[in-house]
Amino acid sequence: MRHNFTARIRTAAVASLLWTAPPQQALATGAEPATDPQVDPAPCIAAAASNDAEKIIAICGALVDNEKTLRADRIKALIARAGAYDRKELIDRAIEDYDTALRLDPTLADIFNARGELWRRKGDRPRALQDFGAAIKLNPDHPAAKRSYKSLAREVERLGAFMALNNQPNFNCSTARRAVEKAICANPELANLDREINAVNSKVVREAASNSLRAGRALQREQDVFLARRNAGFGRPGYDLRSAMRERLDRLLAIESY
Repeated sequence: MRHNFTARIRTAAVASLLWTAPPQQALATGAEPATDPQVDPAPCIAAAASNDAEKIIAICGALVDNEKTLRADRIKALIARAGAYDRKELIDRAIEDYDTALRLDPTLADIFNARGELWRRKGDRPRALQDFGAAIKLNPDHPAAKRSYKSLAREVERLGAFMALNNQPNFNCSTARRAVEKAICANPELANLDREINAVNSKVVREAASNSLRAGRALQREQDVFLARRNAGFGRPGYDLRSAMRERLDRLLAIESY
């Protein structure tokens, strides 16, 4: 959830920056129609600054649909409206606006990255990787795209490696004795979570220990504490095993992507 919120804030920031720094390619290509009072971009600029999604969709949408709108202004309006659609969780519509913006100007690294985040949220990893890669190709130093590409590539790699072990936990169910282990073995979702937790933990501990043995030991102690609390808490009133395991995996993934 925090990741999605951050992505939406970043998208809004991109739209805001584009209003003040129009893409040079968009301004320099082809003949532009003369300025027309009916297609004044000022109301859309004001709407984007207000961060009011409904207002942005209505006002900037009119700018997008007007055939007399300057191409550079149409791109900015599309990006502003895409950000508003994103905030309203209308992901497909946001992607459509980014598609159009990128057809008008295929050099916008920030927009490839923003669209990649939307594909990732939809669960379309190949398209997300493609967009992050396109952003990096346009801007090799793009920090957000580099982070996203790296973390998603790792995720895809893990998923591929786990396919043969699907629905199996990290431990041997035939020798499981604890009630919590038996519960994990009996639930495919929990079994997959257990295996992924162990895999990511092993990786972050190994990478930390390569730089500092103390740091590696500290991370392993954190995992040991999680397991002890899991074993002690399972079966007690109010303890949610699935939630505890998901929270642990999110923590490890955050460490891995840092």
